[in-house]
Amino acid sequence: MLKLRIAILTHSTNPRGGVVHALELGDALVRLGHEAVVHAPDARGKGFFRPTLCETVTIPAGVAGNVTDLVARRRGEYSRYFHEKSNEKFDVFHAQDSISANALADLKSSRVISRFVRTVHHIDEFDDPKLTALQIRGIAAADRHFTVSRHWQKHLRDEFGLASEVVGNGVDIARFTPAPDAGDAPLRARLRLGGGPVLLSIGGIEERKNSFRILQAFQAFRRAHQTAQWVIAGGASLLDHSEYRQRFDAARSASGMPEDAIIITGPLPQAEMPALYRCADMLVFPSVREGFGLAVLEAMASSVPVVIANIAPFTEYLKHRDAAWCDPYDAMSIGRAMRHAIAPPVRDELRENGRRVAAEHDWRHTASAHLETYASIRERTHA
Repeated sequence: MLKLRIAILTHSTNPRGGVVHALELGDALVRLGHEAVVHAPDARGKGFFRPTLCETVTIPAGVAGNVTDLVARRRGEYSRYFHEKSNEKFDVFHAQDSISANALADLKSSRVISRFVRTVHHIDEFDDPKLTALQIRGIAAADRHFTVSRHWQKHLRDEFGLASEVVGNGVDIARFTPAPDAGDAPLRARLRLGGGPVLLSIGGIEERKNSFRILQAFQAFRRAHQTAQWVIAGGASLLDHSEYRQRFDAARSASGMPEDAIIITGPLPQAEMPALYRCADMLVFPSVREGFGLAVLEAMASSVPVVIANIAPFTEYLKHRDAAWCDPYDAMSIGRAMRHAIAPPVRDELRENGRRVAAEHDWRHTASAHLETYASIRERTHA
C-alpha cells in the first residue's frame, strides 16, 4: 500500500459538520495506514473539540469583524503558516470548506503547492457578492472534487461543469450507542429535563436548520403533550444568524410557552453528545439545506427516531420507513411528523430501521473512497 501524508484543512475547531467530517476522516485514514494532519485556525486557543487519533495542528488566529473580513483574515493566517512551513512535506492538500480552499488557492498561485483537492459539503447563499465570489473561487480553483451526496455532485456538474466523487459520511457506532452510561442522568438534571417527550435539534438556531418552522410545529405539539420540551444544541457558526435569531426569540416570547419548554444549550462538549441523544425521544431535523446531515446518523446509531425533510440529500440514503418524513416548508407537516414519530408502533420501527442505517455507514468506507483520487494527484503535488 502506498502510504500517503495528507494535509486536511478546515475552517475552525468548532463542532460543525464539516469539522466533524475532517477529524473522522483523519482518524480513519490513520487506521488505514496513512498519515493525516488536520489543520484549523484557532481563535480561542483551546484546540479541537475532541481528542483525535490523527495529528492536529491549530493555527493562531485573530478576531475579525464581519464574515468577509473573517474570511480574508483566515486566508492570510493559513497562507502565512504554510509559507513558513514550506519544508513540511505533504503528498496531498485537502480543503474541507471555502475558507481553507481559498487559502490553498493562494498557495497554489504563489507556487507553494501545485495542486489541491476540495470537499464540497454544501453551497451557501450569501447577500454579499464578495463572499459569493470567494465561494466560487474556492470551488473552481481546486484540481479534484469530492462531495458527500449525489445531490451536491449533481449541483457541481450542472452549475460548475465539474466532476466529483461522492464519498458520503459515517458514524462511530461505538461512540453513539443506545446503551446508557453514567453521564446520562447528570446531563438530564443539568438541562432540567422532565417527563418529556424530549425533542432534540442539532445545529443551533439558523434559517438553514428551519428553526422558526420547528417552533411553530412544537407549539402545536405541546397542545397534545403538555410536558414536552425542545432542546436546541450546537450553533457554533462563523456566519451571522443574529437577525434570524431575533425573529425566533420574538416568536418564542409571543408563544406564551413556559421558559423551560425550550432549552437552548449552545455548543456542548463532544463527550456529552452521545448522552444528549439518549436523552431525546426524537431528533427533529427538517433542514432546508444540508450537505448530508451527520446528526441524522448519530441519532439513528443512538436508537432515536428522526423527523426529516423529504428532500435530497436525505432521500438518497434513507428509505420510506427509516424516518418520519415532512415537507420542511410546512410547519403543520413538521408537526404531523413529530406526532407520527412518537406513536409507539412507528417509534419502535424507526428505532430498529435507524440502527440498521447507521450500521451501513462507517468512516473506513468514507476514507477509502478518497484514496484513488489522492493517489492520482500525489506525484504532481508537493510542498
